[in-house]
Amino acid sequence: MLKKIKLKDAVGTKLAHDITEIRPGEFKGPAFRKGHTVCNDDLCRLQKLGKNHLYTIDLAEDEIHEDQAAAILAAGLVGEGILWQDQPREGKIKLLAERDGLFTVNTASLAAFNMVDEVMCATLHNHTLVKKNELVAATRAIPLVMKRAPIERAAAIARHNGATLSVKALRKSKVGLVITGNEVYHGLIEDRFAPILSEKVTNLGGSVAGLAFAPDNPDAISSAITTHLERGCDLLMLSGGMSVDPDDVTRQGIRLAGATEIHYGSAVLPGAMFLVAYIGVVPLLGVPACGLYHRITVLDLVLPRILAGEKIGKAELAFLGHGGLCKDCPECSYPHCPFGKGS
Repeated sequence: MLKKIKLKDAVGTKLAHDITEIRPGEFKGPAFRKGHTVCNDDLCRLQKLGKNHLYTIDLAEDEIHEDQAAAILAAGLVGEGILWQDQPREGKIKLLAERDGLFTVNTASLAAFNMVDEVMCATLHNHTLVKKNELVAATRAIPLVMKRAPIERAAAIARHNGATLSVKALRKSKVGLVITGNEVYHGLIEDRFAPILSEKVTNLGGSVAGLAFAPDNPDAISSAITTHLERGCDLLMLSGGMSVDPDDVTRQGIRLAGATEIHYGSAVLPGAMFLVAYIGVVPLLGVPACGLYHRITVLDLVLPRILAGEKIGKAELAFLGHGGLCKDCPECSYPHCPFGKGS
């Protein structure tokens, strides 16, 4: 429980919590730390901070201080790839990325956690690429003193069905590229797709292990896929032939190569004619022509998730629809924009 004491009687007592100072546009942070022993010289400053009374704490057996509560909450929330220290500031604990990778959030678990009274956790968006030591979330108990039971219940909710928050490392993939189309294969136009796809792969830590060009012929496309697989490629990316024209036969070539799972179409613009398929455990990504004209497409939303080990199927492509409309801004600011943030 909290005991209220007048400021003039507080000399010699230890602060039960941080006391925050706010200077608009300049500073927000602790003016005095928890545990600080109040002296006469502090009284004037405390009054300027609006403190005419201070509080001492005498915790009952079933009560808990905000700092202890924050540590319990943080321990319940974090999974692989998340760092935190039991050093609350103003009752809040920051959660940091332990490594470069893909930050993932179990959004249903997070919502259930935040439905518990007197606790909160705020995070970056699900499926955000992050760097080591980057802030990804923060949690705190809202009152200074609260019952222990709700804190432990919130932590248990966060742990249920696996971790609520994690940072997954991206695998160093060996990518095989297949550039399809008669016009490129026969040298009528210069290929522009391979450099674009190669840059996206290398930016995420992968490497292009093979490059093949194929005409609009299902057998030739199938053969190029098989050759890449035989050379040990663990991810294939195919460009062109993803539309609905009769001579767009890339999907037929993928089937001939042995794909047992094909998902054609995504709820994203640009990228509606995107394709995800699997031959065994090897994913194949079919990139439509929009990848030539737009700097950011559905590929940029899906590729990091594939490299983080996620299985992308019909449901995942459908859920991309919320936030999946690119505004096609004159100056692209991705990822600092709404595109892809709904999933």
